[in-house]
Amino acid sequence: MRERHASHGARRAREFEAFVAGAAGRLLHAATLLTAEAPDANPRARRLLSLSLAHTYASWDRLHGEDPYDRARQDLAARFARGAWHRHGGLVRPRQRPVGPLGALTPQERLILVLRLYEGVAEEQTAALLGLPVERVRTICDRATATLLHPPTSPARRAGAKAKAVTP
Repeated sequence: MRERHASHGARRAREFEAFVAGAAGRLLHAATLLTAEAPDANPRARRLLSLSLAHTYASWDRLHGEDPYDRARQDLAARFARGAWHRHGGLVRPRQRPVGPLGALTPQERLILVLRLYEGVAEEQTAALLGLPVERVRTICDRATATLLHPPTSPARRAGAKAKAVTP
């Protein structure tokens, strides 16, 4: 009996190690985009990933054919949303602007954009995961995309652009 449990535990550990070897890089990149940290300095993203992988490992035997990547991604997104809610009183723009490529976006915009565009999660699934109407997810994703494609100019940049336009 004891050997069977040890064998099961070893197989479970090997399966999970193989999963982590294949998925951890992509999940870390998604977490780094969510936290808007620099890729080489991302302690919050690494913590999110560690907690999500730990939760996935704890429920590994209960997956029953479910995609472990999908489960880990859902947990990562939920942890990010809860953390942003507690840290900032909601999924709104924090006082201090993050430095990553998605730093110009609010946490909610980052979450939806990463799920929709980077991870390829359908609007309906994203809406269900976040408890939002599909139309709201579509609107937020469109706004976030527009912000990234056409970033708002800062007052200093606008003044510099006007000065260049006036100079003969």
